[in-house]
Amino acid sequence: MAQATAMQQLNLPLNRDIFLRTLIRELAGTLEEVVGYEEAAGYISLVGQHMGDWLNSLYTKELGVTTLNRQQVGEVLVDLKQRIHGNFSIVEQNNGKIVLQSTSCPFEDKVLDRPSMCMMTSNVFGVITAANLGYAKVVLEETIATGCGRCRVVVHLEHGPAAEAAQGREYYGN
Repeated sequence: MAQATAMQQLNLPLNRDIFLRTLIRELAGTLEEVVGYEEAAGYISLVGQHMGDWLNSLYTKELGVTTLNRQQVGEVLVDLKQRIHGNFSIVEQNNGKIVLQSTSCPFEDKVLDRPSMCMMTSNVFGVITAANLGYAKVVLEETIATGCGRCRVVVHLEHGPAAEAAQGREYYGN
């Protein structure tokens, strides 16, 4: 029993949250090394798509609606990131786009040098937006993963010159 007590007294930076964030970082890093960034981003995108579907169903069910309107989509994107310590806020919102910004990442330092992990944000934002509004193009203008001090994400809500000119991923609703 003394051994368990001695182990419990160790000052280790280890808990479930840190373990899971580190696990995801190592999975992403291994994928990037083995299959390359593009393929790794593709695999993580698939997970992000499932997460987006799941999160969208949680919010629509809790709000008692079948689809979210433009205002609600922005509020949901911010709320879900706040709940997982992403600290996102809306910088600009209009009929054509939602611009979001954050100075922290839910993965904290585990995201550094792992840009494929940003596909979670892209896909979750894209899937939720497209499921409710029919279309989204998500542009990751700045990311903490690539060394920027913040994340800046533009979610285009409609086809048009601005969306066509932007480098990002497109998402379509049913």
